[in-house]
Amino acid sequence: MKLPSFKGGIHPPHYKSESEHKAIVTCPLPKKIILPLSQHIGAPCKPLVEVGQHVKAGQKIAQAEAFISAPIHASVSGTVESIAPHPHFTETDIMSITIIPDQEQESVTFQEIANPEKESIEKLKSIVKEAGIVGMGGAAFPTFVKLSPPKDKQIDSLIINACECEPFLTCDHRLLLEKTDNLLEGINLILKIIEAPNAYIGIENNKPDAINLVKEAITSKNYKNIQVVNLETKYPQGGEKQLIKAILGREVPLRKLPSEVGAVVQNVGTVVAIYEAIKFGKPLIERVLTVTGPGIKNPQNILAKLGTPIGHLISFCGGWRDEPPAKIIMGGPMTGFAVSNLDIPIVKGSSGILVLPPEMVSDTNNYLPCVKCGKCAEICPMYFVPSMIGYYAEKKRYRDAEEFGIFNCIECGSCSYICPSRRPLIKFIRKAKGQIMARKK
Repeated sequence: MKLPSFKGGIHPPHYKSESEHKAIVTCPLPKKIILPLSQHIGAPCKPLVEVGQHVKAGQKIAQAEAFISAPIHASVSGTVESIAPHPHFTETDIMSITIIPDQEQESVTFQEIANPEKESIEKLKSIVKEAGIVGMGGAAFPTFVKLSPPKDKQIDSLIINACECEPFLTCDHRLLLEKTDNLLEGINLILKIIEAPNAYIGIENNKPDAINLVKEAITSKNYKNIQVVNLETKYPQGGEKQLIKAILGREVPLRKLPSEVGAVVQNVGTVVAIYEAIKFGKPLIERVLTVTGPGIKNPQNILAKLGTPIGHLISFCGGWRDEPPAKIIMGGPMTGFAVSNLDIPIVKGSSGILVLPPEMVSDTNNYLPCVKCGKCAEICPMYFVPSMIGYYAEKKRYRDAEEFGIFNCIECGSCSYICPSRRPLIKFIRKAKGQIMARKK
């Protein structure tokens, strides 16, 4: 029987075997923790601490001052060394708080709630907001905003993105296996918050162990309002609009949010973070990510403190396998950002660190003209003609690019992957988006 999916998409190699069977391990503390004041979509935060001040793990150190924003907490106890611009994975310097960790760690007292299901919706949303939780699949959209859909939109479905459709990444897979109960309890809390009757956990069929385990847990706990949907393994199955189409058969209109069709979508890691915040009072100060790739000695799924430099994580995994890598990517190979500085820290949306050897890296400056084959249009999950958007972006014809729908592009990278001319379309598109937004400001 044909599994649910969406129109378009691609089937890249999975490359997950190196880490998918490895349990989550905890990374030791680095010498420095660097916490950018912008770890989310929206306005950056304002520091609440000063240089030389001692902070405890879990202490709020930066305040959100806009609706679309999320506060930042110290991921360790230690002394604030600096508040200054620091290299960021977006290839810009972002104002960041650097902390020198204590040898003996201490944290603030977290406020646990014995029966969170009995608390009011507003209190639960307030906890999520104060915990600084954002989408942990990579988008980093402030979660409490998603949990506050417009009052005129009736939400009937919560969708959990457990696809992890990017090659190499396996951290969500491990959370499904190792944090199953927390995930399901988190889902029930979100259902209460958004007042929705049903939840669907979308898992691609290349994770049969997770599908079976989560189904068994749902049955044993008698969760009648939660079901697993076995999805075709296809990229970008985990895109919000693609997931809604696959599971609910609904099309989210262009320039509209999932709430327009009665849905809210959350990532596995985000749901677990919501549960920990509400149940245990724990703010978002650490996350699970995958450090992997043919260029690293010992790929792992790692629980690491936010602000940990990627060089420290790579060293924890044994360092380079044979020779220095040709490319290091923050995130997955399709949507991630190439980085050149090992002092760049992981942030709330960092799902992985990918280390690639020379034979797996193509020269993005050595591409050919478009041959007008139409392959990118055939596989585009948003039904665009990426070659045209990319052409306008490359030629700096920004008005044409905007009229052609550049801001509706989800930057999945499928077009770049399928292009026989190896044109770096997403590189063009990202740069053009930045230029257009800068001009509008």
